[in-house]
Amino acid sequence: MMMNTCNGNVAKEPIVRPATQANRFYTGDAKELSDEVDSFLALHAKDKKYEQVAAVIVPHAGYYFSGNVAAAAYQSIHYDVQYKRIFLLGPSHHEWYDGASVNTEYDYYSTPLGNVKVDVETAQKLIEADSVFSYHAKAHDREHCLEVQLPFLQRRFGEVPPIVPIIISTNDFRKLQRIAEVLKPYMTEENLFVVSSDFSHYPKYEDACEVDARTGKAVETGDVERFIAQLEENARSGVKNLATSACGELAIATLMLMMQDGGYEVKHLLYQNSGDIDNHDHSRVVGYHAFAVLRKSEFSLKDVEKRMLKDIALTSIKDSLDRKRIAQPTLNSQFSILNSRCGAFVSLHKQGRLRGCIGHFGEDVPLHEIVAEMARAAAFEDPRFMPVTREELDDIDIEISVLTPMRRIQSLDEFQLHKHGIYIKKGYRSGTFLPQVADEVNWTKEEFVGHCAQDKAGIGWDGWKDAELYVYEAIVF
Repeated sequence: MMMNTCNGNVAKEPIVRPATQANRFYTGDAKELSDEVDSFLALHAKDKKYEQVAAVIVPHAGYYFSGNVAAAAYQSIHYDVQYKRIFLLGPSHHEWYDGASVNTEYDYYSTPLGNVKVDVETAQKLIEADSVFSYHAKAHDREHCLEVQLPFLQRRFGEVPPIVPIIISTNDFRKLQRIAEVLKPYMTEENLFVVSSDFSHYPKYEDACEVDARTGKAVETGDVERFIAQLEENARSGVKNLATSACGELAIATLMLMMQDGGYEVKHLLYQNSGDIDNHDHSRVVGYHAFAVLRKSEFSLKDVEKRMLKDIALTSIKDSLDRKRIAQPTLNSQFSILNSRCGAFVSLHKQGRLRGCIGHFGEDVPLHEIVAEMARAAAFEDPRFMPVTREELDDIDIEISVLTPMRRIQSLDEFQLHKHGIYIKKGYRSGTFLPQVADEVNWTKEEFVGHCAQDKAGIGWDGWKDAELYVYEAIVF
């Protein structure tokens, strides 16, 4: 059926996916469903709320069994937080196709509480980004793991942001990495990731508690290798009737791969299993965990820590002049932040003029080591300047810029002049401007990025328009 608009154009009637799991995993009566979900959410109304929730891991069993645990996840999100879209990731219970299936066929998902819009444009972009994404109708038609999240989203958020439904069905680790690489740029403050998974399947109650505790601890680390190793250890443990430790393990692993920059922490919220709900059968249960993945609090340095880093930088230069190895300071727990793995630039100035500047973006070395190495490099390896001499050392001022983790952006609308540094990458070429460069010039953000593309990355004034763009912030002292 086609609809005519008021200007005579023909508009396509929206395609709506029916609520296939109504009266199966949850009631099909709208009033009863609202009351049931609200009653679960009310149990956690006073739970701690977080403003920096990037993702939640929630169960997908029938509401009678897992509704309480699911509610704990959704109630961890602060009421003031708004999202632009919600990515739904879950396992395939019916079809195997060795990839990720993104539902691009439907404009809306239906539940007894109304329709939820699908972000078809973003879904299509994922398919265009990598062939590991495609659309398999059978992966979505009967699948419950994503649908059962929708009534909770509807009651928790009211007007639900558009969703991107993704079913992951591959145990090829490289393909999971590709899926994560495509999704990672969307893991920003404007999006929420909902990962759907139950945990242990079918052991007796006591065994489920033990297995799920071990798996839960592995999830809390955010370390994908430890998570996979724990699942393998569980499988070898000989626990009777243990069919799986996490039916959504592929979706959880994908999320962990997206978290590898280290800017996240995992909060365990609640655990129950079906034996806690149905006290009559403890011989064969299913486990349910709720987790919230939080962006870590803003990185900051105390004045004493800044002074220590300045001393480390100066000592590194002096030791190099004396042909000594870079000294490694002994840091007690009071200064553990100096062991944080983050990037840093060291700039040297002499009588107000630049005398050397070298930096490192990676988050693979402790901060105090990066500062020591970059100070030495700025003094002796910047190709624009002659090496610093002992005679001029007293006239050298050291400036350190500690960098926050880089975040990929999709448009300049996400870039804030004076607050963000820009990093441009295109093929093998790359370049950056630190945030404070904007304080030294009178450029618009377009000019800032254009100069970086042309002068730093060497890809031409407009080269940034089809390059990868990243932003970061800097603590400068």
